[in-house]
Amino acid sequence: MGNRTEIVTIGESMVLFQPYTGGTIKYTPLLTKSVGGAESNLAFGLSRLGRKVRWISRIGDDPFGELILSTLAGEGVEVTHVEKDHEHPTALYFKEAKTPGDPRVHYYRKHSAASQLAPDHIKHEWFEKARHLHVTGITPALGTHTFAFIKEAMEEAREQGLTISFDPNLRRKLWDEQTARKILLELIPLCDVFLPGLEEAEFLLGEKTTVGYGEEFLRMGPSVVAMKLGEQGSIGFVGSHVFEQPAYHVDQVVDTVGAGDAYAAGFLDEWLEEDKPLNDEALITSIPRALKQANVTGALATQFPGDWEGAPTKDEVRQLMNKEHLVTR
Repeated sequence: MGNRTEIVTIGESMVLFQPYTGGTIKYTPLLTKSVGGAESNLAFGLSRLGRKVRWISRIGDDPFGELILSTLAGEGVEVTHVEKDHEHPTALYFKEAKTPGDPRVHYYRKHSAASQLAPDHIKHEWFEKARHLHVTGITPALGTHTFAFIKEAMEEAREQGLTISFDPNLRRKLWDEQTARKILLELIPLCDVFLPGLEEAEFLLGEKTTVGYGEEFLRMGPSVVAMKLGEQGSIGFVGSHVFEQPAYHVDQVVDTVGAGDAYAAGFLDEWLEEDKPLNDEALITSIPRALKQANVTGALATQFPGDWEGAPTKDEVRQLMNKEHLVTR
């Protein structure tokens, strides 16, 4: 793979605070700090899998922004194109959980530096020599200008020959359902790989069978659909092919935030192994392996507190990959 940046991802990262010993923020005297955000989570995950990743965003000219940059750079992510905003702060968010598993989150990202991203910020060199762009539905949820920004970034990447993946990453706290549905559906035709969860598919298309969702999303334009099914694993669609992969189960789920991003990292890492045209047969045969790896990376990420700290290395993934069995039909 060399030193060439392979994957570009764009979006907001925040400084994350959570109780040191678990529990609620109200009653804890100590908070730990880290970094969190769907796109930076993906960058961490891909970097640990050995990929060269470039993260694009804006941060405030403040200590929180510096923490984000140093943390990403320390994990091997390229951050040279991140811009500092001298008028808007870095976003923050807080996470708490009374019991292990799905925590509650509280965002403080209104008027943040990254929420000011607009089409005139896009630079041609962001995508030079890269192979792939990954975006999520979180950035367009931050405002009309950020929607225009992410749409134009996808179009610029396409013009430069990059493949594109899109994870809707629905955040109901950030926008109303009607706007979210309209904008997410508008972005799906711009991607090659669509990565929804089952609940997101139902939100976008209403009630259908799992296969019905996959077929409908393919008709919108993506070449590949990989859908997360929770405890049932995941399912992939490409052309007329459907691939099912059972879940990889872990003994204890500590924190589910970031698991979907780890899943996306695992899928894209394996899918990008085949540097072939989208209609090449090799890409079709790569989907089962990509689903299997994605299930493993997503599951392992839930075993540690934090949004990305549990992301596995390639060696850790390889040790576990042979323990699951693929179902194909």
